[in-house]
Amino acid sequence: MATIRYKSELLDLTDFFDMEPSLRQYEGDFHRRYRLFEERLRQVEQMEGDFDHFTKGYQAYGVQHQPNNGLFFREWAPGAEMLYLTGDFNNWSKTSHPFTKKDYGKWELYVPPRRDKSPAIEHESKLKLVILTKEGEYLFRISPWAKYVTKRLDSVTYDWTHWDPLHPYLHQYGRPAKPRSLRIYEAHVGIASPEQDIATYKNFTLNVLPRIKDLGYNCIQLMAVMEHAYYASFGYQVTNFFAASSRFGTPEDLKRLVDTAHSLGLYVILDVVHSHASSNTDDGLNQFDGTDSCYFHGGPRGKHSHWGSRLFNYSSWEVFRFLMSNLRWWMEEYRFDGFRFDGVTSMLYHHHGIGMSFCGNYSEYFGMHVDEDALVHLMVSNYVLHTLYPECITIAEDVSGMPGLCRPITKGGLGFDYRLAMAVPDKWIQILKEQRDEEWDLGNIVFTLTNRRREEGSIAYSESHDQALVGDKSLAFWLMDQEMYTNMSALMPMTPVIDRGMQLHKIIRLLTHSLGGEGYLNFMGNEFGHPEWLDFPRKGNNESYRYARRQYDLLDMEHLRYRQLYAFDRAMNRTEDKYGWLAATPAVVSTVNQEDKVIVFERSKVLFILNLHPTHSYSDYRVPVALPGKYTIKLDSDDVQFGGHGRLAHDTEYFTEPMSFKDQPHSFKIYIPCRTALVLANEDMDYCC
Repeated sequence: MATIRYKSELLDLTDFFDMEPSLRQYEGDFHRRYRLFEERLRQVEQMEGDFDHFTKGYQAYGVQHQPNNGLFFREWAPGAEMLYLTGDFNNWSKTSHPFTKKDYGKWELYVPPRRDKSPAIEHESKLKLVILTKEGEYLFRISPWAKYVTKRLDSVTYDWTHWDPLHPYLHQYGRPAKPRSLRIYEAHVGIASPEQDIATYKNFTLNVLPRIKDLGYNCIQLMAVMEHAYYASFGYQVTNFFAASSRFGTPEDLKRLVDTAHSLGLYVILDVVHSHASSNTDDGLNQFDGTDSCYFHGGPRGKHSHWGSRLFNYSSWEVFRFLMSNLRWWMEEYRFDGFRFDGVTSMLYHHHGIGMSFCGNYSEYFGMHVDEDALVHLMVSNYVLHTLYPECITIAEDVSGMPGLCRPITKGGLGFDYRLAMAVPDKWIQILKEQRDEEWDLGNIVFTLTNRRREEGSIAYSESHDQALVGDKSLAFWLMDQEMYTNMSALMPMTPVIDRGMQLHKIIRLLTHSLGGEGYLNFMGNEFGHPEWLDFPRKGNNESYRYARRQYDLLDMEHLRYRQLYAFDRAMNRTEDKYGWLAATPAVVSTVNQEDKVIVFERSKVLFILNLHPTHSYSDYRVPVALPGKYTIKLDSDDVQFGGHGRLAHDTEYFTEPMSFKDQPHSFKIYIPCRTALVLANEDMDYCC
């Protein structure tokens, strides 16, 4: 690849300040951040040549297979007195293979091939680095660049397993086109089966990918892929950053999964954790070279008080190389299409968001409490990814609401494509916990769904993995609770609890899908109202896998109502795929009638009508529209196939009248049953154009 240079551009804050004039007082902060960003990229060019080369550290560090079958090793361990390589290949001799010390804390070793010219270290053999500390202690460590680690059943720690297959998997399919409307299926490979065990990459490829495609999602967000010694951490206590989790299978299995997804036209993004790392020493990065501050800040600054994990030193050059190369590794080796960055709030602030309520005051986003090293690191990460991979998608998990997080870097932003709308699921859970249906404040619901920063993409979701974890409940379980065990048969009439739960489950999801953002996310299984909660095996539950699974087999039972919720989710996604409301400008809300419990809005020239009243249906209810024409129903939550009551005739045509209503020039009358959500399209329009 040709040398890639940074092309300097002037920072243009005009549009940003026009939208949010109160930000002008922080103009100096924006310019300082941008200056630090440019300085970082120029340093890369001055010291390393260009950022394409610099961010491929995995081609220089760890182990490199040479053309002559020799093996070259390089590590960065500035605090070590000496480094050695040991393993199966030398009968675990601790000091027979010493590294040579180089400048800047780097160490190198060459292991020549055998006499028969085969590699001296065989594929899948075990290795360890031996670190001699300055205090004279020998430590056994895994290379930070290890590409595969495994654990024996009789061991509590992971081993570095040399991964060098004779016939590595070769991708057959190119990346699919970037989705115009982003519909994300959040998934965890290990729980993607009804079996009480750890599921595999192969199972996901064979059994889950077809379901995702059938449901109409166009992007998969894979969690817990980066290796993590503690399964119950949900993948957020990473020990080995370049290793795909071996509990699900081999690296080649994961490559086949991504490749198969691409063959189905599905984007695949990785849940990447660069906000912190596991505090494990034997199989993690912590105290890799025997010091407290190799990859992390030393002292209290390097420890997360709530998570018990280590915090990266983003100002360190080699940490910078390591993390940037990690992003490139997953993009190049496995062909992921982007990342959901976990824990961005923790990165952005020295207080890590602990004890903060983030009321929206601009002073919360500027000042000494902002970690500008981490902020600039995120800017550079987004710049490099979007420069090298223009179709790449990056999503930030940030609860603070930092202005500009999802604006272009040259326009005052950090360069993310989307942020997670984290207030939305919290609002739904709060409502279900605290309010009777009659008390729902529709104005507050609409405000929560539409309260987002202009021209910054948001991913809306009514629930994610967070809401399914033990100690909480999924939406379906909040709505129907214990009756899901006994009353979900479609062969019997719905009880009042099941009826309410079925209808509200659909309404909440459609309202979130259509009004809440520029993208939509669903956690696996929630599309069909998965019962119970999510709990990984641990001492507190006797290491049980009962709740660490997704019961997809419920969908195979034709008499259960889970199939009806699944069918609605599929129809909702396919309707969006046709009309594209997620890619459209924000909705125009024309009606929020608290007494009637009716919400009406238009988006992408599609009309949404929702009646949340538990008992009142309305005949001849007048609804406003912007454009004249003939409207017909395209999605009806009350359809019998979706577990509804079938109270609407779908062949009915609704003709507008030139009667101004609710500040719109046209309107028509319609029957809207209680607890029903409708999507109507104008038949006089060509939505394909």
